[in-house]
Amino acid sequence: MNSFPLGQSIRNAASAMDLREGMRLRGVVERVGDGVAWVRGLEGAGYEELLTFDSGAYGLAYDLGPEGTGAILLSGVSDVAAGVGVEATRRLPALPVGAGTLGRIQDPLGNPLDDGPPVKADLILPLFRPAPEFIERKAVDQPLTTGVMVIDAAIPIGRGQRELIVGDRNVGKTALAQDIVSAQKGGDVACVYVVIGQPMSRVLALRDDFEREGCLSNVAIVAAEASMSPGMRYLAPYAGASVAEWFRDSGRDALVIYDDLTKHADAYRELALLLNRPPGREAFPGDIFYIHAELLERAAVRNAAAGGGSVTALPLVETTDSDISSYIPTNLISITDGQVYLDTTRFEHNQRPAVDIGRSVSRIGSMAQTEALRATSRNLRILVSRFEKLEALTRVGLDLDPSTELAVARGRIIRELLLQNRFSPRSPAEQALTLTAVSEGWLDGVELAKARGLVAGAFRRAQAQLPDMVQTMDSGSLPADGWKDAFRRCVEKEREGLVP
Repeated sequence: MNSFPLGQSIRNAASAMDLREGMRLRGVVERVGDGVAWVRGLEGAGYEELLTFDSGAYGLAYDLGPEGTGAILLSGVSDVAAGVGVEATRRLPALPVGAGTLGRIQDPLGNPLDDGPPVKADLILPLFRPAPEFIERKAVDQPLTTGVMVIDAAIPIGRGQRELIVGDRNVGKTALAQDIVSAQKGGDVACVYVVIGQPMSRVLALRDDFEREGCLSNVAIVAAEASMSPGMRYLAPYAGASVAEWFRDSGRDALVIYDDLTKHADAYRELALLLNRPPGREAFPGDIFYIHAELLERAAVRNAAAGGGSVTALPLVETTDSDISSYIPTNLISITDGQVYLDTTRFEHNQRPAVDIGRSVSRIGSMAQTEALRATSRNLRILVSRFEKLEALTRVGLDLDPSTELAVARGRIIRELLLQNRFSPRSPAEQALTLTAVSEGWLDGVELAKARGLVAGAFRRAQAQLPDMVQTMDSGSLPADGWKDAFRRCVEKEREGLVP
């Protein structure tokens, strides 16, 4: 029997009907305030699930309660109002990662901020990813050469380490981080620079600095600038970690700078208070320690069985009146593997980088140094500490014996040689030979103002006359016996040319 035309039409319509549209999880905004929205009807949404609003805005389901969902607004904040529809996307926030991120500026969701085309992605990775399991990790034993002699010699950083850079406002934390990034130019370490809560003009100036130094092609910049919502500032470091992890998953080494986690903590506190979460110490929510620990645990070096590669993290944190015992700095010091402390008094006396060796520490220690630098910088921290105590005695007019006067004179030369201009990285060989010249007494009696020029000239002479020795030390090894005598002759030749 032939079917009736009407029945056939009904069957055709039923087979063409897509019921997924009516089964999508949708809700409606009840109220909005200062970067967060309360939504009714999304009881099935997952934690940190990405939400889309009918206005075109994006949000994050963050506070899941029986009376509604608290959403962090990420974009289009001004377009979200009560009554606007909202839909759960069933996916976590993600961004494009890969080699195409190098040389580009993007926000935490992968949108370009440099007026360029969309970022070319090798892969799309979620922002929130688990840290490597303990069984995947290996000990940190490979140095990350920063080019900053005071760090490489006294506070060495290894690949896979988490080293905090801490200090007051405007003491050179960002400048030091930029110097470390520029030292990776032409090397095998890909860099990710995360900017949190800075004006866009500062972000562009950062990009211009890297471009001028010729290292922009090795740097991916993730920026949540000051005009963005607190939700975007909260997501920024997680986005930077995912970008760095793509290089690690490719078997490469990566360096990620978080500039800075003080502003990240402030953004999270703002969101927590707006979502009516109970405040704790200094009004921060109780899980502020957890979110920073979760972030920094993603920095690690993996063993060969897990694919190799590493992520080194250098978080920055700001103190007030040099108080490192305040809440956020204390938390981060307890999480990280050491800290580089920048001192305001040193900065004001033009000692730059203004690193206080006595208050700085690397818990990896000499394991993250090359053989050459380990041998030549062994007693540097002790010498500097002793010198600073003795120098304090000279200020009160006490008579000093000759050995003490010699120790003070060498200490002043060391302090002078540790000064370093911006974007002027020193090679491992230059650092090792400089420290050798001081410790062996080859610079005794040299005028302080001429010490740096003399050592620089001696190193240039060594590069020309002793290239094998310099190359061996740059590779991390100690040259054959007799290298000290060879370099001493270079220093003596330079001293002969000094005008008395």
